[in-house]
Amino acid sequence: LNTRTHSLGIPPPSEKDWAKEDEEDFFLLDPDRKRDVLPQPFRMINKLVMQVFDSAMETIERREMLREAQKLKVQPKKCFPTAEFQVTERANCLAVSGKYIFVGLSVGLAAFKMCDFKDVCAWDAANTEICAIHASDLGNRCHALLAVDEMGLARLFCFYKESFLLIKILNEVKDISQRRACVEVVLSRGGDYAGILLQGNTKAWLEIYQLPKDSWLTEMEKNAGAAEELACSEKSNNSSEVSTFLFQELPVSAIQADVKLDPPVLLLTVRPPKPITGTSFKGPLDALKEVDDGSMLGLGYNHLIKDSQWELQEAIFRSTFQEYLEAEGVIEEEIPRYAVFHFLLPSQILEGPEMKVQPDIPVGIGVHWDGNHNFCLYLLNPSPQEKADSDLKPDVVWPCAAPIACSAVSSCSRYLALAGEDGTITIWDKHLGYPLSVTAILEERFIRSIHFL
Repeated sequence: LNTRTHSLGIPPPSEKDWAKEDEEDFFLLDPDRKRDVLPQPFRMINKLVMQVFDSAMETIERREMLREAQKLKVQPKKCFPTAEFQVTERANCLAVSGKYIFVGLSVGLAAFKMCDFKDVCAWDAANTEICAIHASDLGNRCHALLAVDEMGLARLFCFYKESFLLIKILNEVKDISQRRACVEVVLSRGGDYAGILLQGNTKAWLEIYQLPKDSWLTEMEKNAGAAEELACSEKSNNSSEVSTFLFQELPVSAIQADVKLDPPVLLLTVRPPKPITGTSFKGPLDALKEVDDGSMLGLGYNHLIKDSQWELQEAIFRSTFQEYLEAEGVIEEEIPRYAVFHFLLPSQILEGPEMKVQPDIPVGIGVHWDGNHNFCLYLLNPSPQEKADSDLKPDVVWPCAAPIACSAVSSCSRYLALAGEDGTITIWDKHLGYPLSVTAILEERFIRSIHFL
């Protein structure tokens, strides 16, 4: 019988018992080398299976992305015309006002009712093509229309009781060589004011008219009443069917023949801003004489820039950069020939201390000329001194960092959107005078139009 004299214990480890994976450089071993011990066919099969698996995962991910993109798409709603009507000539433009649709044709104008799309009346007295038309509802079944023909003539019409009445050709002159073409027309909401942009050979300007719509409505009603009285008197004398027909048709014909409407009143003539030049005053005292409020102190010798200073500055510039100017050529500043303008409702910026305004009648216009940095605001009731001056100065100047490409004004006239040629869109609060948002569009993108919805 053998007996142990000492307790059992765990023998100490020895290096020969260590596994090969536990070597000091085991982390340097490539786990994929284990597959190398497999025969060649098995390695090929493993490689093909992994490629199929990776390809399948890529296909699944691609289909998932397409499915998510398809969910984000909105299917456009198909709209079909509820009604259609035909015109006798080619239609170039149209405008909607009240219950009527006015269409500019290749020969004249035509009016249609919106309820049944029937032809109400037409105007083709001048036998000319109408290229643009704007309309505004004056109330009491009366509408104001501005139409521009192919020759650039702007005609002002009054549409009353389904009849066109030509009031005036705004840019008509006796000498045809002095005629200036109208390239843009705008009617204010409510028909209180109208603006036309005229272009000549080398210059352009903007004319703003006030429409005497109250006198128009009064004259229309007076002539309509007189025509009805005449028709009633004929009806009492002759009770035949012919006289009944005359009773229905006489008011319109009488209005066309006898009505005399007041012409529009020219309020403003806005011209492009002139480039910065030296003063025309001979000395500081002459300039101080033009200041009536007495708010200036001193003689102003340090603030007056003369023509000689501008000429000296230009000479220094040309002598310094002569080689660059000769290489690239000197680009002379061109006079702007196109402008975008908007009628503006009353606001804190356009209201004077003693102005009596109505919330739905414009009190000013906003203008920006092509290639100009400034958005200029003009009041529609300038002082007599400013009205007599041929070079009208803006009442408020809204400067921008880049030339203004396009602009838009909200329906309430509070918000102003200015898009620059550098691709930035700025939304301004015109009442408070600070920007609400600035959005930068990608480079090399030119913004052509902007609108409030």
